[in-house]
Amino acid sequence: MDLSKHLKSIKLNHQSKAPLYLQIAEAVTAKIKDFSLPPGSKLPPERELAEIIGVSRTTAINAYRKLEQQGLIQSKIGSGTYVAESSDAADELSSAVPWSQLFKPYPRTPLSSIMKEMVSVLNFDQIISLGTGMPDPAYYPVKQFETLFHQHMGSFNQNAFAHISTEGFAPLKSSVAAHVRSKGINATAEETIILSGSQQGLYLLSNVLLEPGDYVVTESPTFIGAIQVFQAAGAKVLTLPTGEGFSLSILEDYLIRYRPKMLYIIPTFQNPTGSVLSESRRRELLSLASRHRLVVVEDDPYSELYFEEKPPLSLKAMDTYGGVVYLSTFSKILFPGLRTGFIVSDPALINHLAVEKQYVDLHSSNISQLMLHLYLEHGDLAGHLSGMRKIYKKRRDVLAKAIKRNFGDQIVFNLPGGGFYFWCKINSSVTTNKLLHETTKNGVTFIPGNAFYSDLSGDKEFRLCYASIDESTISEGVKRMSKSFQQLSHTRRKKDAEQITMRPIV
Repeated sequence: MDLSKHLKSIKLNHQSKAPLYLQIAEAVTAKIKDFSLPPGSKLPPERELAEIIGVSRTTAINAYRKLEQQGLIQSKIGSGTYVAESSDAADELSSAVPWSQLFKPYPRTPLSSIMKEMVSVLNFDQIISLGTGMPDPAYYPVKQFETLFHQHMGSFNQNAFAHISTEGFAPLKSSVAAHVRSKGINATAEETIILSGSQQGLYLLSNVLLEPGDYVVTESPTFIGAIQVFQAAGAKVLTLPTGEGFSLSILEDYLIRYRPKMLYIIPTFQNPTGSVLSESRRRELLSLASRHRLVVVEDDPYSELYFEEKPPLSLKAMDTYGGVVYLSTFSKILFPGLRTGFIVSDPALINHLAVEKQYVDLHSSNISQLMLHLYLEHGDLAGHLSGMRKIYKKRRDVLAKAIKRNFGDQIVFNLPGGGFYFWCKINSSVTTNKLLHETTKNGVTFIPGNAFYSDLSGDKEFRLCYASIDESTISEGVKRMSKSFQQLSHTRRKKDAEQITMRPIV
């Protein structure tokens, strides 16, 4: 049984006063308690444990000694180290509820927990994260929200803080509808539902529209969260390669052969590639979808973060057959802590989503909805977006120059016209996962490409985010990545040289 995947997930806080060996011991204890490390399973040797977690061998040895003193593990001379089969401590653990055995099965990939880990890494100051896709906290409009709070909270009726409609706070629904109308989408408050983030929207749509065995079409690569939601719903994911552009011929073949329930697409500054679907391609897609009555879920978190030209109108703005479900969020353009997204669609779907939403949270946070309504009504969003476009454009350019300066032609990418991301491809024998393992030791993280594929391909691709850190940190992060890359390349060349054998003279 390979236990390394459970140990790789251990995260250490180097700023904590607790010694690293105790942090490791506590983490291993927790995994023994939840039966991730079952009784009798063999643990890796100290040297291997140290390499997996990224600590010294002495730290790993001390962690094992602590666990052995507690009776949780035992060493067998000439055999190795094992989780204890039976001891006072182990018996105490074995009497606990076996949670891992009670969970219902659902499709999981080796990268299923990557979204949780992306957020967790933000708590470690010594790590430069080029992975997590979020705005820079230094530019959250907190002061504007604080001012609006003090100016208006006293004027709200007490009932505004009681339970509200599942579809959302009525004034905010009107504000959101007005906001999307400014982008060419013909929307009303009745066609709008407020969500606790756009991820909830994907979850609700899956619950309402999908049954196990249904087909869903996605771009490939695409947003990690969408892949996870569709797989958890038991859907079969059909993919459209984006390398040569959006393939309508493959989509049409899928529509005829499999009759998929929906297409999920990010047409503007796509995550992770940063690509933009052209206006002509959008019209062709909608024409095809209309003929086959296909539901198109348009995810649009980034379209307002453009750097040069405005992107084409959204699919929803061009929709004439009523099949486009428009999903968006304020997490990327304001701040993630709002946890406020929305869907604009046919009232029949909105009503069904509201019923499903009642099983999850009754309604999204009153305070967030009240404050966001005030912010939109006050007209602060346009100025904020204008400022952020300039900041992100500068950071995009810094990242592009840093990659070219440090990697040359060993890393290739397309310069995005907006959004948060660079999609990079490796031009050497180095693989993304090996590079990530090495860069983590040097205090840099990014998202490997296989996280964005339903079949875990993409071992030569990865995503970098330039939005959440400043220019000097971007440059330092790429410099550290380059150091790791060169170390791997040198090791690979050395191994290749050692494998070359002399040919016999004949």
